[in-house]
Amino acid sequence: MFGCLSGAKVRCWLTLASGLLECLCFAGAVFGWASLVFVLKAEGYFSNLCVNVTGPNSTYYTDCSGQDERFSLVFTIASFMNNFLTLPNGFLFDRFGTMAARILGISLYTTGTLLIAFSHPEISLLLFPALSFIAVGGILLLVTNMQVGNLFGTHRSTIITLYNGAFDSSSIIFLIVKVLSEGGISLHNSFFFLSACSVIHVMRTFILMPKKHIPYPLPEGYTYGWNCGKGRPHTVEQTRKEEDKGPLRGEGGAETMTSQQISKEQAPQRVTFRQSVLSWFFLWHLVWLSVMQLRHYLFIGTLNPMLNRLTAGDPVLVSRYTNAFAITQLCGVLCAPWNGLIMDRHKGKKHAPGETEEEADLCSAVLSLFLTALQCLLFSICATTPVLPLQYLSFALQVLNRSFLYGGNAAFISIAFPASHFGKLYGLMMALSAVISLLQYPCFFLVKGVFKGDPLYINVALTLLSLCAFIHPCYVYIHCRRLANQRRSSTKQLANEGSSSSINEAPQDAVDTT
Repeated sequence: MFGCLSGAKVRCWLTLASGLLECLCFAGAVFGWASLVFVLKAEGYFSNLCVNVTGPNSTYYTDCSGQDERFSLVFTIASFMNNFLTLPNGFLFDRFGTMAARILGISLYTTGTLLIAFSHPEISLLLFPALSFIAVGGILLLVTNMQVGNLFGTHRSTIITLYNGAFDSSSIIFLIVKVLSEGGISLHNSFFFLSACSVIHVMRTFILMPKKHIPYPLPEGYTYGWNCGKGRPHTVEQTRKEEDKGPLRGEGGAETMTSQQISKEQAPQRVTFRQSVLSWFFLWHLVWLSVMQLRHYLFIGTLNPMLNRLTAGDPVLVSRYTNAFAITQLCGVLCAPWNGLIMDRHKGKKHAPGETEEEADLCSAVLSLFLTALQCLLFSICATTPVLPLQYLSFALQVLNRSFLYGGNAAFISIAFPASHFGKLYGLMMALSAVISLLQYPCFFLVKGVFKGDPLYINVALTLLSLCAFIHPCYVYIHCRRLANQRRSSTKQLANEGSSSSINEAPQDAVDTT
């Protein structure tokens, strides 16, 4: 598999394991926001927005809806930055390589954790840049780690989805911060420790990661990491040139070709970044990702006020359900590989006549895309139902669906488009979906204002909107059927031409004989 001295295979597994721990313990911590909000409220952040009001029968109570709205805005901006800045980060990763992207990501992540470590309720506004830096730095760690799947050929999609599942599960970190805070360890000390852990990320960058990229397919004798940069430096560039050749497996701005047509082309055209973006695959995949991501972001961002509403403000019950939600997030790393196994289930099996490996990968992704959309629909129905015990099921479906969603997103982009454009396409996809995710804040505003704190109507609307996610798997399925029909037609045509030529040759031979 490698040509990096005798320790190549050990290096490979160390890279995989350390990357998994990095994603699990740091990359997606921002999505544990519901746990962190509980601590921040106890510390008094944005408490100046709580006001005393007079209720019915001259009763007095504290209205903290302004505080909830401000916390929701912090998460909305952070989740937007998490996705939107993936676009320039993707260009950075494709252009300058792994080391440059990781150094930037580590710097942002460390800055974010230090800002929270030095913050206090009087300067609560520091939460805005802090959480955004943690989000952007974390997604950069994930993007640079997903290429590790290229080291394991037939299990590539499984590893990509595994890393995305670990990214989702890292939200458990803020639950640990919450538990430590309840045990007497301050919020600031916890974030000082997270800042100090950046030394581990830096060491891994120089020892266990490539300076540029891990190519796919992996060239013979490929080397990377510490003392491995002098082996065969030409292999990466050669492979990247090969990856740009061949057709985009889609329509709407990019040419679609069958394997029979490819074999007739002496010099296949290079698939450009523009052609990839203008394809129907990109458009429907964007819709698929955006509607489900909006549903998840609104659920996470409004979980605390929702639990306060369903529990009538009981802090013990709110804490119990918040912990239950955070604990279920840990299961993301266990759920995500199921999606990868679904996408890799055809590996090692015989393909249909004329079917390429790329076409087989694409057709295998249909089931994954459909199941992800179905999970989101079921999750949205449960989250819409205002029954407190049912939220346990909502938590389980939410973590399952998030694991499938983000792992399937990255895996599909790696399957349907050239590997040399992965960083840019992944970044653009996340950036565009981030713009749509900004709708979560007006949704929250509508719930708090127009609907008097009742999220039922918004939840019903989002449930109906989630039906749009089924368009993508249907389109890919129709496309695969079309390719299969084209292969069968080509095979029949070649067979008929062969039969006709045999029939025409026989009488000619007879004439010559006479």
